[in-house]
Amino acid sequence: MTPSPPSTEQVWELDRAVDDLVRGEAAWAACDRAKRREVLRQVHAATARAAEAWVRAAVAYKRLPEDSPLVGEEWITGPYPVLTSCGALVASIEALEESRSPVDGFSFGRAPGGRVTVRVLPHSVWDQLLLNGFSAEVWMPPGVTEREVRTRAGLAQLRPAETNGVGIVLGAGNITSIPILDVLYELYANNRVVALKLNPVTDGLLDVFGEVLAPLIDLGAVRIVTGGADVGAYLVHHPKVSHVHMTGSAATHDAIVFGTGAEGAARKAAGTPLLDKPVTSELGGVSPTIVIPGDWSEADLRYQAEHVATQKLHNGGYNCVASQVVVISSEWKQKDRFLTLLRQALSDAPVRPAYYPGSDERVNRAVDAYADARRLAGGRVLLTDLDPAEPGPALTTEYFGPVLAVLELPGDCGQFLDLAIHTANERIAGTLGVNLIAHPRTVAMLGGALDEAIAELRYGTVALNAWTGVGYLTATAGWGAFPGHTPDDVQSGIGVVHNALLLDGPERTVVRGPFRPAPRALLHGQPVMSPRPPWFVTHRTAATTGRLLADFAAAPRWTALPKIFASALRG
Repeated sequence: MTPSPPSTEQVWELDRAVDDLVRGEAAWAACDRAKRREVLRQVHAATARAAEAWVRAAVAYKRLPEDSPLVGEEWITGPYPVLTSCGALVASIEALEESRSPVDGFSFGRAPGGRVTVRVLPHSVWDQLLLNGFSAEVWMPPGVTEREVRTRAGLAQLRPAETNGVGIVLGAGNITSIPILDVLYELYANNRVVALKLNPVTDGLLDVFGEVLAPLIDLGAVRIVTGGADVGAYLVHHPKVSHVHMTGSAATHDAIVFGTGAEGAARKAAGTPLLDKPVTSELGGVSPTIVIPGDWSEADLRYQAEHVATQKLHNGGYNCVASQVVVISSEWKQKDRFLTLLRQALSDAPVRPAYYPGSDERVNRAVDAYADARRLAGGRVLLTDLDPAEPGPALTTEYFGPVLAVLELPGDCGQFLDLAIHTANERIAGTLGVNLIAHPRTVAMLGGALDEAIAELRYGTVALNAWTGVGYLTATAGWGAFPGHTPDDVQSGIGVVHNALLLDGPERTVVRGPFRPAPRALLHGQPVMSPRPPWFVTHRTAATTGRLLADFAAAPRWTALPKIFASALRG
């Protein structure tokens, strides 16, 4: 259904906001790199000041108990990534000011298929200490040379005076850093001034976001508006808006680009969009977790079951990159024990309200589609006994809620991995993120074949023994769908965000993490100092650790580290 138009008063306010931005574009064009860097520092400082109010507002609309460890999620995915992104963007602009490339000082490598890679994590000594055992690389498309990476890094900041009009950002309603990060990317990577339209779910953050973005608002480069679908539709079709960026679902994207109902479906089939301007997007999908068979200890099985439960239940399952399908070998001798522990981890995770609109309806649809669906504690649903030949909607419908499916495929380690990759690429909807879990001995046994497998996966972020959410939190990594989607087959979206190194056209981010946490990893001869990550839903001190991490990102210093380590270890 096409939304009704906004009221006359709303139209006046929206037109005024867009006209402000038309004038603000000239002010933004007049800002040299030094000024833009200073504005980023001001946004960083404003974020630090507003962090407490930011988290309180997020906790309120997600209806979390104020003393819950889950409050840590709001620190780690709210102010924390905005603080780190501001710092990384400042470093990139400083490099350009000094006639250097933003990637100078970063390590380059090679990946299968003639790909150049940039190692973005760890980079600083703080990374090496706080995320010990984790790494991330940005892989460029085949054929792009290291020289091209260096000379092209900087994007719009290579020519800051050449602005690109007014853009509209349709903000996300789940992870509260997304709208701010998207605004910063539009301004600094694409040289567009921005009207940020909040998702109604996050209207309680209006004052906080106004404080965080105040330096850009005062400059005339940003305006924030609220309202429903009617406001969004008016803005995206506004004749003075030249570009749209959105976070949401593929269905919402199609409604914006092609329209709704039978007419919208006909336009999509014909490839004739209703919207006559470019749209970039980060959309979600059905993210798989591929569990590669191996010989695991009981502690390994339990830890990785909690890891998969976290991939599903972080933020209640309302994540565009939440795992939805666990792909597992039917011939793995430890399969039954792992699935028992997974059910237990899903049931034992802290209960939280289903705050995101439509959640119960989507969960019920999943239950209705599968006769063997199991309702677990806390409103979670586990779908098992999927038929590999006809697995049903769990592989093609993003439930965006606490629903996890298990798909068993035949084969030993190598055969299973080949089949799992084919299934992920060809049968599972979306290309935003895929997780792989493998024992260190299995990783060593597969050797180069595992890198080839990672290269074969068509996903924007691939994570081995880590959750793809780590890629989201890495400011210098790109975040988005695998490249190549088109408006009439958008999958998980078009374009990337974050990407604080301002790399030109990254293909994917590859994240690696420790199979075991410290101190147990040390007992197995693995030099890993990171304990159970604070984003685990089972982390007992996540709220304290998340607050300390955000405080550290606001002002990195040696004296803050002991408290962070002590809190993380207690979790």
